[in-house]
Formats: sequence, C-alpha cells, structure tokens
Amino acid sequence: MARMAGDYHTEHIEWLKDPENAAGYLNAVIAEGDKDALLLALRNIAEAEGGMAVVAEKAHLKRESLYRMLSTHGNPALSNLLSILHGMGLKMIIQPQSTGDIVD
Repeated sequence: MARMAGDYHTEHIEWLKDPENAAGYLNAVIAEGDKDALLLALRNIAEAEGGMAVVAEKAHLKRESLYRMLSTHGNPALSNLLSILHGMGLKMIIQPQSTGDIVD
C-alpha cells in the first residue's frame, strides 16, 4: 500500500518532540545556510512543541509576533530567535568551524 504524504509530516512532527532530534534537525538546516529552510524547521518544531501559542507563551512573545517572525517572509532578530529557541527547550551554541567548512 502506498504511503500517504500526510503520514510523513505527522511522523516528522512526532520525531521532533525529542529535543535531541529537534536540535540535530536545526543544526543540519543551519549548516545548509538556507533561511527559508530554517524558518520552516522552526515552524515544524513549534508544531511538535504543542503549537505556536504554547511556544509563544514559553518564549514570552505574543503569538501573532511569533507567527510573523516564523512566516515565509519572517526575519527574527537574534534576541527573538534566542527567546523562540528557549520556548522550544533548545539553546544556540557556537563552535569553531572545521577547516573544511570555512568559506572565503
């Protein structure tokens, strides 16, 4: 029997409920350097965490502001991004690039 497209999304959101999986997912997306993919990843993790309203409350943001920041046209400030990550039970860590990752 063919697998339905909706099944993948549901399984993906369920998988993202594990903070280790969510962190790995975000790290992989950040490594790609695609802002739109990052915003989509954050929306997916917000869904896994119970939805935008839940994450907004934990992040001490208005729900409407969170929707706007994570929209396809969003561009959250670093302070807001840190709050959003906190609301998802995640944090940002900076580490040195490996020599092969450095782009001139």
